[in-house]
Amino acid sequence: MKLTNYTDYSLRVLIFLAAERPGELSNIKQIAETYSISKNHLMKVIYRLGQLGYVETIRGRGGGIRLGMDPEDINIGEVVRKTEDDFNIVECFDANKNLCVISPVCGLKHVLNEALLAYLAVLDKYTLRDLVKNKEDIMKLLKMKE
Repeated sequence: MKLTNYTDYSLRVLIFLAAERPGELSNIKQIAETYSISKNHLMKVIYRLGQLGYVETIRGRGGGIRLGMDPEDINIGEVVRKTEDDFNIVECFDANKNLCVISPVCGLKHVLNEALLAYLAVLDKYTLRDLVKNKEDIMKLLKMKE
């Protein structure tokens, strides 16, 4: 399964913020430049992450963004489920769009559904804290001050 850029960027933003010193504010420009991602895309991602409570946005002079909850409370499987818009990895997963003639007897959709559930189950085992255990290395690569 391939994650959308939206989910990829969401996870990267969370990793970036988790690698920051606790309470430190970051900004969209800084994250966009670090990852070479469009600021416009990141604004949408960060807005949604804020709605979900994963990030806190502080407006105005001296404002910025930071994690809205502890990294150990941010489950990766949950983030993926909330940022991916479509888990229909094959046509037959969507009853409204399914035109496959063998769908009623096909075993493939059951195998793929099992694989999708296993994929999500693995993601459910991890939190954001798990992804930043090597925080010092991440900070160096992101060129953050320790």
